[in-house]
Amino acid sequence: MSLAYHRHALWWLAAVSFVESSIFPIPPDVLMIPMILARPSRAWLIASVALVASVAGGMLGYAIGAFFYDSLGQPILEAMGKGAAIEEFNHKFNDFGFWAVLMAGITPFPYKVITIMSGWTGMPLMTFLATSVLARALRFFIVAGLLRAFGAPIRGFIEQRMGLVFTVFIVLLFGGFLGLRYL
Repeated sequence: MSLAYHRHALWWLAAVSFVESSIFPIPPDVLMIPMILARPSRAWLIASVALVASVAGGMLGYAIGAFFYDSLGQPILEAMGKGAAIEEFNHKFNDFGFWAVLMAGITPFPYKVITIMSGWTGMPLMTFLATSVLARALRFFIVAGLLRAFGAPIRGFIEQRMGLVFTVFIVLLFGGFLGLRYL
């Protein structure tokens, strides 16, 4: 929390957003929310820094999955007798890859898991990148907009219920697309 009021807070936010997308378990919201509440006029700048750094960190996660799966992940799965199953999983994951990245990018599901999986499954890089930008922009700019418009009173809602709202939204959106596809 003290970092949110530090003169280098934007750099700290960038660092946290970057590492959260690939290896770190703390979401950038813990810095972003107090930073926006302290200076609402900078809400869009703060959200932009979180977006750019988060997508860049997602690219690192993608690279981890792409470059280390063959040397670490695949031998472990082969030793466990799961080599064939993982190939089938990779194809299924990539069939719904847009939805997986979108879901992880805006819901409380750990985004870093999907960034690494996207790399190891060979998801097309442009699909991953475009969906990451969309998902992270939705998440960070909606939070920034709510905080800018409503201030501190909306903080509890964001911290306690926003993840659920985003999750329900994704489920309904995905369900709607599936319904249209099969009707």
